[in-house]
Formats: sequence, structure tokens, C-alpha cells
Amino acid sequence: MAAARVLLLLSGRVESVSFAQSVCGRLGAGPGLGPWPTHCSLQRGRLVLSDRPFPGASARLPLQRPPFCPFAALDQQPRTPGSKLPTNRGVDLGVAIILQSSDQTVLLTRRTRTLSVSPNLWVPPGGHVELDEELLDGGLRELWEESGLQLLQGQFSWVPLGLWESAYPPRLSWGFPKYHHIVLYVLVISQESQQQLQAQIQPNPGEVSALMWLGPDVAAAVAATEDGTETPRLLPQDLPPSVPAVELEEDGGRPLVLPMSTLLRTTPTTADGEERVSTGTKFALRLWLQHLGR
Repeated sequence: MAAARVLLLLSGRVESVSFAQSVCGRLGAGPGLGPWPTHCSLQRGRLVLSDRPFPGASARLPLQRPPFCPFAALDQQPRTPGSKLPTNRGVDLGVAIILQSSDQTVLLTRRTRTLSVSPNLWVPPGGHVELDEELLDGGLRELWEESGLQLLQGQFSWVPLGLWESAYPPRLSWGFPKYHHIVLYVLVISQESQQQLQAQIQPNPGEVSALMWLGPDVAAAVAATEDGTETPRLLPQDLPPSVPAVELEEDGGRPLVLPMSTLLRTTPTTADGEERVSTGTKFALRLWLQHLGR
């Protein structure tokens, strides 16, 4: 197995977690939706997680998985022969940046339709953390690679928000998982306004097809549409019918009017590539709003 990127501290022993195991499950997550408070050490290129305090732990963060997490489902059923799940891989480590402007909006980007993983989803900038890379540095690198934004030291502050157990495909009904990540969501608070940041954006068309800035009211409505729950939450009656965005074209960008109904979609049972906000992003938006409230 390649060098483990996500490690668990269980009963005083550091263990790697295999690809097919649920990280939340190994840490004792119950049948509820979570999140579960998790102690973690944000080491260079690695993440050590435990359900108890331990020497070297640098943060206590909420850890959550979607209600339909395929690894949780696999934990509840006998492993079938020929399941085609990797046996020589661990869980990968990712980081995503919730970039907040000085006027309290956050940046989301739409992944291009041609990407093999999570196409057409609205997500914050983010991706893999390289070996021996600090987690914040990895997030800022991904922010630059996807949006062209380079944040200068001294012009922003940051705080880790939470951890998300991510799978793709996201449901067993879509097929067996091919990717398994723990994603660290990091809130980066810029001293520049949305307008100032927007003027500096030069998106990578290979990864980003559109972008938008969400304020707290719309973000709260999006975050309230929890995927996989039977009872939908009541939404504010005064929501705007659409949200302004920018769609990328070969000669630059053009204004896009994005229907609110698109942002309120939930993950379908079968794969269809429909445009929507990812489940993990909704979790991160809830954490951002809680931080704003504090």
C-alpha cells in the first residue's frame, strides 16, 4: 500500500484505514447523521484522527459523511466476491477552500462537464494534498490553479472548519466507489471585497466552467436542502428566483442567471450529471454560517 495519508489513532495505536472502510465508522460513528467531534493532527501531508484527545492534536473538528455514504453501506453488508474495490489503497486526503470576501460572500465554482469525477457540481476550489505539503498550502495552491487567485500573506486569516468523508460515485446505486477522501474544509477570510477578488480571477477552463459568490441568506437555503433526508426543511419565502454567476467562454466570461431551483437540487438516486451543489459543500456552508454567527 502506498504511504497512508489518513491515519486513525485507536486505543493508543496509529493505524492506516483501507480504501473500503468507513472512516466515520472506524471512529465509532453511530447510525445518526452526525457530525461527530473528532480530534485531529494536521500534519504535513497527513491527517491523524481520533475520537479522543491525544498529544499533538491541533484541532477538534466536526466529521461527517452523507446519509447514503457507500462505505457505511458496505460496512453493513457482507463483502460480495468480485466487488472490484481496491485492496492496496488507503484513503486519500483533500482540502477545499471556503474563500470569504470582506463583505461576507463565499466563492463556489462549477466543475466542467467533461471531468471524470463529480462533473457539473458546484464546489469550493480544492483538490488533493501533495505528499509533504502543508494542508493550508495545498488548499491555496488549488485555489490558484483553479481560479487564478493568489492570496498574499498578511492579507487573509484562516481557520479549519470541518472534515467530510467523500466518495465517488457518491451512492452504491451509481456503482462501487472509485475514490475515497477525507476532505478538510478551510475557511480563508480575505481582506479584499468580492469585487476586488472577482477582478483578479482567471479560472482554469479545464476544471472550472462557471463561478458565483453566495451571501449568507442564499447559502443558508442551499445548506438546508440536506441530501438523503426524508423530510425537507422549510425554506425562506423571500428567496430570490435566481442567483447571478459568471459562465466561462473561450473569449472570457459572460453573465449567467442561475435558477435558485438548480442550487436546491439534491443528489439523485442514479447518476445523471445534473448540475447541483455537492453534499459536502452544503455541509461546509453550514459550518461557515455557524462561524459567521459566532
